[in-house]
Amino acid sequence: MTEFLATDPATLALITAILLLAGAVKGVVGLGLPTVTLALLTATIGLEAAIAVMLLPSLITNVWQAVVGGALGEVLRRLWAFLLALTIGVLAASGASAVIATSTLTALLGVSIVLYGTIGLTTPPWPRPGRWEGPLSPVMGLATGILTGMTGSFVMPAVPYLQALGLPRDRLVQSMGVTFLVATLALAIGLGGRGLLPDELIMLSAISVVPALVGMEIGRRVRSRLSEQRFRQVLFWALLLLGLWIVLKPWI
Repeated sequence: MTEFLATDPATLALITAILLLAGAVKGVVGLGLPTVTLALLTATIGLEAAIAVMLLPSLITNVWQAVVGGALGEVLRRLWAFLLALTIGVLAASGASAVIATSTLTALLGVSIVLYGTIGLTTPPWPRPGRWEGPLSPVMGLATGILTGMTGSFVMPAVPYLQALGLPRDRLVQSMGVTFLVATLALAIGLGGRGLLPDELIMLSAISVVPALVGMEIGRRVRSRLSEQRFRQVLFWALLLLGLWIVLKPWI
């Protein structure tokens, strides 16, 4: 199966187009590359292959977001317990595909995407954790890590939790970059250590970096010509509907 994915021209063209689109989304709004990639690839080539292909583009595109911003030390000091618990959760759950049916994990991914799309559209006023931040941070990190290990998606509940901290916009963007980078590294280690990253899929992931970066540059250039609010509405509606389709697909 993986050899077919790596050599089939139609599959290569599909992956290239999806990563170009996902990169453009990230270039416009600063997030969404892993979620868009997972949603579209899972619907076409399956969850396990989609997670593997997503790894390197996500890693490369999040390095810059994590490092640049001038507050890496501050972010790490505040979020170290969250990030440590996230890493533990990812490593513990990254072998889920060996014991849980792929259809169940795919449905779980679909549900998480639906939640992400719904939250993106409604933008509820999250209450700040305040004095509960200390004990709540590792709980949110562990929950995010387990969901990441099982589905490859690391936005829930990490993004709502980080938004609830009331960070300035630049700190929030950098905090999400650090979170996504740590989650991607942990997922790669977890899957690789279990032999779940065939060479063919690693090659596809490496090839996918180029269209992702090209897409990011395209998105960056057209950002000023678009209404970011309208673009985000379209993006989150699309993710919500795609997540629903992933969940309902086995019964359609």
